[in-house]
Amino acid sequence: MRTRILILASAAILGATALHAQQEAPTQPAATPANPDRPTYGNFGFDEAGMDRSAQPGDDFNAFANGDWLKRTAIPADKSSYGMFNVLSDQSELRTRGLIEEQAKTPNSKIGAAYNAYLDTATIEKKGLTPVKPWLDRIKGVSDKAGYVRLLAEADRNGVSVPFNAGVGADAKDPNTYTVSISQGGLGMPDRDYYLSADPKLAAVKTAYQAHIARMFTLAGEPNAEARAKAIVDFETQIAGKHWTRIQSRDADKSYNKMTVAELATLAPGFDFATYLNAAGLKSPTVIVRQPSALTGMAAIIGAAPIAVLKDQLLIRSLDGYASVLPFAFDKERFAFFGTTLTGVPQQQERWKRAVGFTQGALTDDIAKLYVARYFPPETKAAADALVKNVITAMKARVAKLDWMTPETRTKAVAKLDAFTPRIGYPDKWRDYSSLRIVPGDAFGNELRSAQWRHDYNIGKLGKPVYRWEWGMTPMTVNAQANPTLVAITFPAAILQPPFFDPKADPAVNYGGIGAVIGHEISHHFDDQGSKFDITGKLTQWWTPADVAAFKQRTDALVAQYDAYEPLPGFHVKGGLTLGENTADLAGLSAAYDAYRLSLGGKAAPVIDGFTGDQRFYLGWAQVWRRNYREAALRNQLLTDPHSPSEQRVWVVRNLDPWYAAFAPKPGQKLYLTPEQRVRIW
Repeated sequence: MRTRILILASAAILGATALHAQQEAPTQPAATPANPDRPTYGNFGFDEAGMDRSAQPGDDFNAFANGDWLKRTAIPADKSSYGMFNVLSDQSELRTRGLIEEQAKTPNSKIGAAYNAYLDTATIEKKGLTPVKPWLDRIKGVSDKAGYVRLLAEADRNGVSVPFNAGVGADAKDPNTYTVSISQGGLGMPDRDYYLSADPKLAAVKTAYQAHIARMFTLAGEPNAEARAKAIVDFETQIAGKHWTRIQSRDADKSYNKMTVAELATLAPGFDFATYLNAAGLKSPTVIVRQPSALTGMAAIIGAAPIAVLKDQLLIRSLDGYASVLPFAFDKERFAFFGTTLTGVPQQQERWKRAVGFTQGALTDDIAKLYVARYFPPETKAAADALVKNVITAMKARVAKLDWMTPETRTKAVAKLDAFTPRIGYPDKWRDYSSLRIVPGDAFGNELRSAQWRHDYNIGKLGKPVYRWEWGMTPMTVNAQANPTLVAITFPAAILQPPFFDPKADPAVNYGGIGAVIGHEISHHFDDQGSKFDITGKLTQWWTPADVAAFKQRTDALVAQYDAYEPLPGFHVKGGLTLGENTADLAGLSAAYDAYRLSLGGKAAPVIDGFTGDQRFYLGWAQVWRRNYREAALRNQLLTDPHSPSEQRVWVVRNLDPWYAAFAPKPGQKLYLTPEQRVRIW
């Protein structure tokens, strides 16, 4: 999930968003609080009212399972897309708001002070650009490239986007050790295609981006706004031309290039990496370079660029980055481009929602402790633990009988499954924010100090044992994750709720929902990149060449299958970019199905409302992927997201024999594949 499965949106993929007051609320299946023994959705955990029974499962299983919901559900005005993940995200957001506002009533509450300062737009407006002016003046005062390099390090600590993304993380080839990695950056838009493509839709976005930069400069009182905006876009277009594609960048082997800082300087002359890394606190004898040729080209471009353009890019990154805590005109202009133009969202979120997001980001674990204490009972954790164990058992059985994998590698794969660390609900430890200073009435300062705290926390890991307890997502997040270096799978509290998981629902629906999500995350450790990490989490070749060749033959077929999908005219799913997620969907759903059948203990599943157990299982899978998209958001996902759109994620069932037995699709129907055409991997 969006860290390794979901959509979300990022990661394809979700953000906490909400209905604007004047927007008619999307129709949702009603919960039944009057009868706590009933499931939240429908009679057995699935919303039958959302089906389109006129659709044929073999033509479009997504339409059959979800078609009426899709037809009658409007996308809220402040969302780029809307689906079941949003339903839970909205619920989590409301719960978090309640917890924060309770804290806000407590004298000297750091949580309350952060929240209230962000909400206090009158004070923000009154201060104008005064809070950010010292930083903007620092940028304007730089006179040469040496000063620019040092300033970039300061900008990075301040939370301002810089051309190179550097930070501390586990070393993929020494997973118990932290190291410094550095990768390509420097683009204001989401992907190189927005700069380089000749497609009219993308060319229009590029034009709008340049106009946005000019307007931000004008708001800040900067002269020659149009010419300076054009120079920035021209500079970033050069940078985009050197970037690796997202498909290239996801290759774990090719993106692992360990070298000394001196070797990096030789690789990429034109930029003083030694000074930059040292000034940023990233003091390490070696670094891992993710895209070597991109850094070579980018360093040359930066080396040749006028200092005025480099400074202007930092100015615009600062104005955009801090816009939410600057006067309303900046916030409005930033949203007009990044919200409306890029993703089609017509209305900005209400301020309280963004205040929840800021406070949660600044004081994550302090809020998480309150959340899990109130909303994640021990019985839910215990039930989820049991589900995870069942799906792991099913996956082990599938691996043990693979006909394409050599016996030696099969044995190692089963051992890797035994080594998994399932992480359910919330982490075992919490971070300490005592050193983070939150000041009442200082929204900008709180934003700045929070960014500095996160930077210092990250670089403070160097030289220490890897924090194996750390998740990288909050218990309030509706998502899930696979961590290859920790050999871990993570399921936050907020996703362990209906429609994914409902203790009152039919087990078939739960296995098709959260069971498939669990299987998805498990199988990420065996997808085209996760399979490169061994039982200890080390990036190494532990498969034989025969295993690799057999696996690639199968995944190539999956790439071709998804490449053929065209959700928007001229914009296809990128089968290579989405391969890991598509493989995980295929394997995860297969393992979850086996786990469901095992849970029956040899007994026949009952028929409920005319649906067999197998039919309910696949309907449970389809239900969690209900989602409507705005066109701009869908286009952005197709260009940038490793997750396929929800409709195509539902369609993975066309590769599974039990789905054919359950719904009897016929030759000639759109999803029908002959047994020989069905992709079989795990």
